[in-house]
Amino acid sequence: MDGPLAIRARGLSKSYGDRHAVRGVDLTVASGEIFAFLGPNGAGKSTTISILCTLTRPTAGHATVAGADILTEAHRVRARIGVLFQHSALLPELSLSRNLYLRARLHGLSRARARQRTAHALHLAGLTDRHKTAVRTLSGGLRRRLDIARALLHAPRMLFLDEPTVGLDPPARAELWHHLHTLRTQEGITVFVTTHYLDEAEHCDQLAIIDHGRIVTEGQPAQLKAALGRATIQLHTSDTTKAALVLREEHGLNPRPGPDGTLTVPVTDTATWLPRLCACLSARGLQIHSATATAPTLNDVFFHHTGRRIT
Repeated sequence: MDGPLAIRARGLSKSYGDRHAVRGVDLTVASGEIFAFLGPNGAGKSTTISILCTLTRPTAGHATVAGADILTEAHRVRARIGVLFQHSALLPELSLSRNLYLRARLHGLSRARARQRTAHALHLAGLTDRHKTAVRTLSGGLRRRLDIARALLHAPRMLFLDEPTVGLDPPARAELWHHLHTLRTQEGITVFVTTHYLDEAEHCDQLAIIDHGRIVTEGQPAQLKAALGRATIQLHTSDTTKAALVLREEHGLNPRPGPDGTLTVPVTDTATWLPRLCACLSARGLQIHSATATAPTLNDVFFHHTGRRIT
């Protein structure tokens, strides 16, 4: 990568007796991107985050986070990151502003600076007008936004979020992801998210799939799906046999006729090939009754590399 790195990890491992939670993880995360760790429960996501946040010491390997070494400069790492684990640490009976102010003071901020950062965090969360409201009155989605605001009080360079949308309904999850993208733009921070939700991984710039403590593949979501080469276009035409012949001769494709008269055509990119195929067949006098494009999913990517699907 050409730009500065938020995370550089090599050979991270963590064992608990005979159980190997993390097995030689290598990670490179660029500053300013949203990075996802995708994998099922028990894959090693939370353990890896704990190591990167200096809460767990690795059995082997080394890493730098936000420019500081996790083993020799743990205090610098902690000063430069914000962390949100699955369970909220908010005090439900206190107001939103009081929760944030107390946390800011625990970070060592002066009273004036704590008030300033509290107001800024509430603004980022879109909760300024509810600053006197008790936390217990908030919905799950709003409470999660306040949790994130709490993690940003000391102006960290990186934000670690471990399964941030667990327990939220789909609309609240979508709203939270919109909020994360807005935060990344406004604050210029790097966001590192663990998730087992496939649709959430699609929101990220880069992702790594982890299974049984090992990273099995990583890259941009679109690139990982395209690498499978399993995109297809299903065509139903006026003459299946002629259509198959035309596509073989003119484009070198390998269409497969189905028993229902549908022609399945494997392609590298459905967006490029769909209009080309329709134009080609129409020019040869064939009528196209229907055309459907199917692209690989991240679940297909996970299955390809692990032999099973995320459920």
